[in-house]
Amino acid sequence: MRNFGGELKPLVFLAFASAWNRRLTLGLMAVSIGLSVMLLLGVEQLRTQARESFSQSVSGTDLVVGARTSPIQLMLYAVFRLGDATHNIRWSSFEAMAEHPAVAWAVPISLGDSHRGFAVIGTTTAYFEHFRYGDRRLLAFAEGKPFVDIFDAVIGADVAEQLGYRSGDSIVLNHGTGNLGLTEHADKPFMVSGILKRTGLSVDRSVHVSLEAIEAIHLDWQGGAPIPGLSIPAEFARKFDLAPKEITAALIGLKSRAGVFQMQRFVNQYKGEPLLAVLPGVALDELWSIVGIVEKSLLAISALVIAVGLSGLVAVVLAGLGERRRELAILRSVGAGPRVVFMLLAIEGLMVVVAGSVLGVLGLALLGLFAAPMLESHLGVSLATGMLSPEAWRLLFLVMATGFAVSLIPGYRAYRLSLADGLTPRL
Repeated sequence: MRNFGGELKPLVFLAFASAWNRRLTLGLMAVSIGLSVMLLLGVEQLRTQARESFSQSVSGTDLVVGARTSPIQLMLYAVFRLGDATHNIRWSSFEAMAEHPAVAWAVPISLGDSHRGFAVIGTTTAYFEHFRYGDRRLLAFAEGKPFVDIFDAVIGADVAEQLGYRSGDSIVLNHGTGNLGLTEHADKPFMVSGILKRTGLSVDRSVHVSLEAIEAIHLDWQGGAPIPGLSIPAEFARKFDLAPKEITAALIGLKSRAGVFQMQRFVNQYKGEPLLAVLPGVALDELWSIVGIVEKSLLAISALVIAVGLSGLVAVVLAGLGERRRELAILRSVGAGPRVVFMLLAIEGLMVVVAGSVLGVLGLALLGLFAAPMLESHLGVSLATGMLSPEAWRLLFLVMATGFAVSLIPGYRAYRLSLADGLTPRL
């Protein structure tokens, strides 16, 4: 046994055999560490993918244009339907932007009305042709088709599911946003012409109509209220000039991304009225940084769970040292020194941590196979399965390194016990 302490391979086999004799206890610890690792890596993967999906809410749009305000506020109401615009954009200004030589397409958006708590969006059919999300995916119809008639409406997946609508159903829009005390445009009902597939975005919670429809339902309105004694039925509304006067915002796609800053300057310096053009990616990153405290809190909680799991491993191994003094004494009797005993306990702890880490990665992969479709359909988060992000790999190696470090604690304790037993004569 002269070379026993200098050979790592026999130590690994011996540590495995010793751990196998206590496989139930250590197996439970490995499962506990595995669950902790799965939680930590799952939070990291979900955080990374959620951030990417968040930044790709309008992945095919080069500029979002609205009235002069803060970039975050513009993105909130133009993309996420949160809050209200302070001012509108004149239609002539939108036409000037759409006709700019650098612009490939422009989609107008008009907000301000609702249907039973869901936002109503006035737009054109170009919205369904050019709006992209996620990995540059186009909107798709679960049933029906885009609006053709003035009083056609295309609804999102959440609207259809929560209100039980199908193609061909009749709906009535409300003037203003909110849920209570809103006046209905009851004299001009709409027919559901199509239902969009779920995207996980604000599109699912929106009712889409034409810009002409927005003008039609407000023909007999002035100053945000119906004109007393005046009511224009739907069949007569078609005879009026329904060309839009104002819109809320616009999504713009350029022929070449190289000209994005030039187009942004054109909009921001537009002399017709004060406008603001923002790059969606930059504004969304700024918005994400505001809510970033949430992701950091989740990672901190996961790290605490890992710490609890590793602490449990140390406690279990330390508690079992008293029962293993006979085993360690036998090792000493055949020539194993205190350092060998130290390495043996450290290797055992590392084995449990590695086994738990492998279980955590496999568990996360299996969970991803089942959870990825649900996350994508309900939250719009495209969770990559079968691969870890670079940051997740770094966290995994950090966990294993920390596990090896804490396993040195029972190893050192065993070293001290072994040294004391070797110096104490046995009667």
